[in-house]
Amino acid sequence: MIRCPPPRGRIPLWKGTTLRNEPHSRTDDASAALSSPRRSAFSPAADVIGSELDLGMTGSHVVHALTPGFCEAASVYLLERWRVEENAHVGADAPWIEARRTALRVAPGALEDWEGVLPVGEVIAFPRETPHARALSAGRAQVLDAVDPHTSERLTASGDGDARLDDLLSVASFLIVPLRLRDVAIGFLVCTRGAGRAPFTPGDIAAVEALAARASVALDNARRYERERRTALAIRNSLPPGTAQEFGGCRTAHGWLPAGQGNLVGGDWFDVLKRPGDRVCLIVGDAMGHGPESAVAMIQLRTAVRTLAGLDISAADLIGRLDTLAGDSPGVSFATCIYAEWDARRRTCTLVGAGHPPPLLRGPDGPTAPVALAGAGLPLGLGTGSYQETVLSVPDPVLLVLYSDGLVESRDADIDQEITRLARTVDAAAAVEPVHGDADDALPSLCRRLLHAPSGTAGSDDRTLLLAELTPLGT
Repeated sequence: MIRCPPPRGRIPLWKGTTLRNEPHSRTDDASAALSSPRRSAFSPAADVIGSELDLGMTGSHVVHALTPGFCEAASVYLLERWRVEENAHVGADAPWIEARRTALRVAPGALEDWEGVLPVGEVIAFPRETPHARALSAGRAQVLDAVDPHTSERLTASGDGDARLDDLLSVASFLIVPLRLRDVAIGFLVCTRGAGRAPFTPGDIAAVEALAARASVALDNARRYERERRTALAIRNSLPPGTAQEFGGCRTAHGWLPAGQGNLVGGDWFDVLKRPGDRVCLIVGDAMGHGPESAVAMIQLRTAVRTLAGLDISAADLIGRLDTLAGDSPGVSFATCIYAEWDARRRTCTLVGAGHPPPLLRGPDGPTAPVALAGAGLPLGLGTGSYQETVLSVPDPVLLVLYSDGLVESRDADIDQEITRLARTVDAAAAVEPVHGDADDALPSLCRRLLHAPSGTAGSDDRTLLLAELTPLGT
């Protein structure tokens, strides 16, 4: 038999309840439940809900808040469509709903392994006639005197004779509470009490509903965070590998150190590409800001550079066309970059800056120093379309250092001082481990040292570094 919470304005005559003539509502139930001894059964664990931006951990905190003090078994289910960010609306006539079991805890044997019977991560289709589907479509908790037939048959079939299922299915009360966010169903909580305990009361239901409201917000935050993290990982994996690459007369190593704990998506990018005439181009850029918008801008710019690199045009023309494209692209309103083009046969390195910190150059014996670039080099997207080339003659092997402003910007020091500090850091690191030579790991090792070297920067921006050992052909 199904029992739903009473309508507002009435109090059911549960055993031991005294009927009063005062106004009564679900809010009154919740307030009483939150201050009752029953609430204290899951209060300590409930306090940590939302402290972790992880769907699995958040679900685990919820079931630990409910068991064993409030109920013998608890589980969290999230709608699969909501989890993958599709339309999560559940229509009244939907033939079934698909929900993923995100967390489970069974007491008193809460530490036992239930993975074989009730695996976390399993996606289950709940037909329209099940109380789970009704709870979502109606937006109200469902209370039963026993486990519903669909759940009983499903668990019995999957249990493969597991004796523990007999106790799990022999319940005195079965509660399903929808998880809702801004009037949209996102999943549900399932709680069961064994035969030796009292059925769920309206006060119990109100307490779980209050817990579910908090859990819904925490789960949504975790889902949003995981989406950002997936985007960051996808972007990170789309960048060139961190190992050394070799072209004609050019050996490179590069790395990226995200700001903070690596949870924000930044706009830094770098690339190494072959150009017509056996030239090699190297670029480091930065689309301003953090978040999906800057990431999209970064991807657009990087894709454009890869396309333009295949054209037989000059370095200045390439950056000019990139500037025009950035100005015409929504969301790419402000970005900087430093572009280098190495021609090993002609022994020249052509540099073009667009509002970016200047590259560093270190000769065979040092010292490292910034390169003075010709022209102001305004940032991309301003529509100037006019950039000047700085052409360096490179008769001997040199180390070229391209980097993002995360390595040199500081609130406490002038940027020129920070660039000088970075140059000295390069010299100090190169003294420990010489760059030029046959050691395959020399350049990547230097890159790692520089990325993780202490600096005066606050660490609020990504660090991107591209090192290139330029060796003229014939030397």
